[in-house]
Amino acid sequence: MTPHFLTGAELTAEELEVLLARAEELKREPLRSNILEGRAVALIFEKPSTRTRVSFEVGVQELGGQPLILRSDEMQLSRGEPLRDTATVLARHVAAIGLRTGSEKTLAGLAAHSPVPVINMLSPDHHPCQALADLLTLREACGTLAGVRVAYVGDGNNVARSLAVLGTLAGLHVAIASPPGYSLEGDLSLAPAASGTVTLYEDPREAVEGAQAVYTDVWVSMGDEAEADDRRRALAAYRVDEALLDAAADGAFAMHDLPAHPGEEISADVLYGERQRIWDQAENRRHAQKALLELLLDRQRPADAGTGGRAGGSP
Repeated sequence: MTPHFLTGAELTAEELEVLLARAEELKREPLRSNILEGRAVALIFEKPSTRTRVSFEVGVQELGGQPLILRSDEMQLSRGEPLRDTATVLARHVAAIGLRTGSEKTLAGLAAHSPVPVINMLSPDHHPCQALADLLTLREACGTLAGVRVAYVGDGNNVARSLAVLGTLAGLHVAIASPPGYSLEGDLSLAPAASGTVTLYEDPREAVEGAQAVYTDVWVSMGDEAEADDRRRALAAYRVDEALLDAAADGAFAMHDLPAHPGEEISADVLYGERQRIWDQAENRRHAQKALLELLLDRQRPADAGTGGRAGGSP
């Protein structure tokens, strides 16, 4: 079993259920676990970050550990040191490594040579930590995940892919609506035990029909600035606003991984109104990631080692 968390498909359905239940416990009692006491976690940032950095840094501290924030331009990686060397050295000092990167190759290379868990904090194709927070938010709002329909409207990017991968593992029915040229492409790498479904649409109103949640993301992501005008034109009909929410199920709410651009992919009245769970999502990054760290570290623990400081019992 891989020690890493790169796409989300590394989890079993049972592990995901345990992780989300544990995240709920840690949200109620943030200092319940001290599994990282006396240990450090390296957090490598190749890309700017607000929610990822804050949620991981605070979360590691709440678990009793020391977050070690590393910018790639401050590391020898920027001067050509091999990933193998970096992974080997870091593993001598830290319990886990998080990477926020613009390169799937860098992520795969670091994981290939690291004996400690590597966590994908964001890569071009996947954003699995965000998806964990999304599932925790949906679970809080809907009471269950099995059979819940979630519509993702907009660019078929890494956020959409991770929602599909982890959402189907949890039993969600994920509907993704994108204009031609922006649809979700490539291998979704769905887990073998996935019990949910993924359906692709072009019409956003068709996708949101019957959906309990309507999700969107920015139209112009980091690295897409040169295509900004084309993207805004292509995605203009995919804005999440009151009218689109009205076309979804009764009581449907909006979701967004942030940062948002009110007036583009989401209207200001939805973003700052009462028909959304967006700020819950942002907070839930911390709780879900703490549960993930526990799970990954438990995988490495000898079978007879006990809970080893995970106060409050098993996750």
